[in-house]
Amino acid sequence: MVDMMLGKKIGMTSLFSEDGKFVPITVIELGPCVVTQIKTKSKDGYDAVQMGYGDKREKRTKKPVLGHFNKAGVTPKRWLREVHVQKPEDFQIGQEISVAEFSEAKNVDVIGTMKGRGFAGAMKRYGFKGGRDSHGFTWHRALGSIGSNTDPGHTLRGKRMHGHMGNVRRTAKNIKVFKVDTERNLILVVGQVPGANQGFVMVRKVQGKQSTSE
Repeated sequence: MVDMMLGKKIGMTSLFSEDGKFVPITVIELGPCVVTQIKTKSKDGYDAVQMGYGDKREKRTKKPVLGHFNKAGVTPKRWLREVHVQKPEDFQIGQEISVAEFSEAKNVDVIGTMKGRGFAGAMKRYGFKGGRDSHGFTWHRALGSIGSNTDPGHTLRGKRMHGHMGNVRRTAKNIKVFKVDTERNLILVVGQVPGANQGFVMVRKVQGKQSTSE
């Protein structure tokens, strides 16, 4: 019914596959999600459902948002996202969507926000080699030349330099699904996904052939 659900990254572990290989696994709690709003093409210009995930205390919810949840008849949710659907008439407000929607999925895309690393140098941020560590060498972890004197006479836009690292949205594409645990609302995927443990993620079914990174 839906191609995307909301969840949170639990952490990583390792399991043995059926062919005896030791596989790195990321555990994601996917859902249950609750439908909080239905949008139709005739009224809103597009077909979609708004889903909520993660309980939130009423005293920490702003009154306009709390009114939105009360109108839907659901408890306040921490995260809200819209998911495009083809048949919005198949959904009802307050309907619960579980990880069983992904029980047949073979590959998924996982969208998350990378850990924020603060201010970082060019070597840590981009993996630059740096200078020699021998005696008499004047720079070791410095960036090096960033432009030329005469032409163009300034640093070009987009030059990879020191600066803020992390805390950006990234998508890990075409990740293999290892197992889906419908009883505990868990989906196990092979490899790593963006974000810290307990961080918010979105998981969507793969449509067609895609690359493995973004």
